Amino acid sequence: MSSNAPRHTALDALHRSLGATMTDFAGWDMPLRYGSERDEHLAVRTKAGLFDLSHMGEITVTGPQAADLLNHALVGNIATVGVGRARYTMICQEDGGILDDLIVYRLADHEYMVVANASNAQVVLDALTGRAAGFDAVVRDDRDAYALIAVQGPESPGILKAVTDADLDGLKYYAGLPGTVAGVPALIARTGYTGEDGFELFVAPADAEKVWQALTEAGTPAGLVPCGLSCRDTLRLEAGMPLYGHELTTSLTPFDAGLGRVVKFEKDGDFVGREALAEAAERAASEPPRVLVGLIAEGRRVPRAGYPVVAGGKVIGEITSGAPSPTLGKPIAMAYVDAAHAAPGTAGVGVDIRGSHEPYEVVALPFYKRQK
Repeated sequence: MSSNAPRHTALDALHRSLGATMTDFAGWDMPLRYGSERDEHLAVRTKAGLFDLSHMGEITVTGPQAADLLNHALVGNIATVGVGRARYTMICQEDGGILDDLIVYRLADHEYMVVANASNAQVVLDALTGRAAGFDAVVRDDRDAYALIAVQGPESPGILKAVTDADLDGLKYYAGLPGTVAGVPALIARTGYTGEDGFELFVAPADAEKVWQALTEAGTPAGLVPCGLSCRDTLRLEAGMPLYGHELTTSLTPFDAGLGRVVKFEKDGDFVGREALAEAAERAASEPPRVLVGLIAEGRRVPRAGYPVVAGGKVIGEITSGAPSPTLGKPIAMAYVDAAHAAPGTAGVGVDIRGSHEPYEVVALPFYKRQK
């Protein structure tokens, strides 16, 4: 078998039996959609959707100095994360460029799980391994130890309650606890990438099918449907959530991306990129870089990543993500634009779609916020 052959998740046969359209994503064969992308998207917004996210990269960091290592390797203050809680953070290069955005779960006093994007899992693993020198901590590649299933949407707490003994009511957003789901051990996390309430379930690959089937059985009466990566993208776009390779790249610092809040200069000890990031913070304060904004089409044409944003005959920015929004019923996009054109309601902004300047409204992100 050639090394270029796509990897398959533990649920591969099940996806095919459900008639999924499969696609290559970061070297994995993943479900793009099962039926209508729009129906899958709206199910998550109004009822619930079930996702296979087993392509994500899990890296376990253990040892007496696990927290010190993560504080040195990442930009966030990981030492202050309580056991059972999670934190959104980033790993940067020495020059401040973003290598990946991550979620770090603290599983025990000296045990953390770092979850990286599928396309960056090896990069993050290599960086953490390299940065571990001199720390009493071990970095372990656990990508093959987990399957990851997400149930997302307003009906997800009720659906998951039917198949778990865990105290879901006591589980806060960005928290995770061990429990059993469908009778098998799982790490149950209240996290997600859709803008809705929901859960991500880390289970052994051998147990994945049992968990998927149990959730399907419990959720079908509540309107749960299987969902592919296509609607996951439109859901996160509506929620204004950045995607690595689009809103986040090595050529941008967290401050360029409007996410400077994840960088914690006040933490103990030095961390990789600190000096460059301090300079980036100063620059952002004195002369704002391009700002990430939302754009809503006045017409029907869909903007795509890389299209120029224009005003007064000049290019003032670039689209990073664009798609039709099933919730708004119009095409939407995220874009980095010059600060002078970033205020919501700024007049005269358009997108150059194959030579035609289509009018767009500048809005604050996110496009969609769920009702609490």
